[in-house]
Amino acid sequence: MAELILGGQKSGKSRRAELLARDWLAGDAARSAVLIATAPGHDDEMRARIARHRADRAARVPGLATVEEPLRLAETIVALSTPRTLLVVDCLTLWLTNRLMPLAGPSCTAQALEADLQALEEAVRRAGGPLLLVGNEIGLGVVPMGREVRAFVDALGLLNQRMAACCARVTLMAAGLPLVLKDGTA
Repeated sequence: MAELILGGQKSGKSRRAELLARDWLAGDAARSAVLIATAPGHDDEMRARIARHRADRAARVPGLATVEEPLRLAETIVALSTPRTLLVVDCLTLWLTNRLMPLAGPSCTAQALEADLQALEEAVRRAGGPLLLVGNEIGLGVVPMGREVRAFVDALGLLNQRMAACCARVTLMAAGLPLVLKDGTA
């Protein structure tokens, strides 16, 4: 079963995914869990943030392995998904940022992004085991002034809608509290 966990910055969405992974691991010693991290460490502050998150995760969920993959998300889900492995993708927003606004090289074309989104939808639908997708909900605020930022907010909103359609469960996090938006079949 796939679950999309959305929320704003520091809303508790990553923590919820980690706690669900911890519970999954506690349910059977033969189970495994892998976090697919999409954040690249391009500067000192981000590298420090990533190191802090790794240490915090190791303390909270000792059995949670980490694979760093900022771009090839669908392929990584397909490669790692098994019935006894829970995957946590953290996060969709950074993956989209890496595709649309890379720090090095050109951004992907609209056609390449659409192909990536279709591959991601297929990977989510066909996942062989449980899958938790973490992403930001940023469409609740004011309309951004810049054209590029408006385009990104629109793209993220559409990504969230497409992932919500693929997932059996969708949870919105606010102030550390889960609000289930969808609880059923994809």
